[in-house]
Amino acid sequence: MEKKHIGELEELVLLLIVMLKEDAYGLSIRKSLQEQANRTVTIGAVHGTLNRLESKGFVESNLGGATESRGGRRKRLFTLTASGKKVLQKSRDVKVNLWSQIPELSINKI
Repeated sequence: MEKKHIGELEELVLLLIVMLKEDAYGLSIRKSLQEQANRTVTIGAVHGTLNRLESKGFVESNLGGATESRGGRRKRLFTLTASGKKVLQKSRDVKVNLWSQIPELSINKI
């Protein structure tokens, strides 16, 4: 079985999808990346990341209802899959394990 890993931007996007709940779509994710992580990325980079995460099976998408404020266009809404949750947990666990092995960089000393 192929091991699946995620990069930093993929991890941030997955976390934001969980945070944004039913409002997780490209533009809201891009805005939240700026506000929450101080990361400025293009909408193309967000969509590329979302497509990659979906192809890896970490997120699913479906179209929301059309709205007048969007000129009748529908939002592509994203949700985390069970595999997405597992890869986030694995990423967190690896980082926590590494941090715990470096006492001179513990949170209390930074």
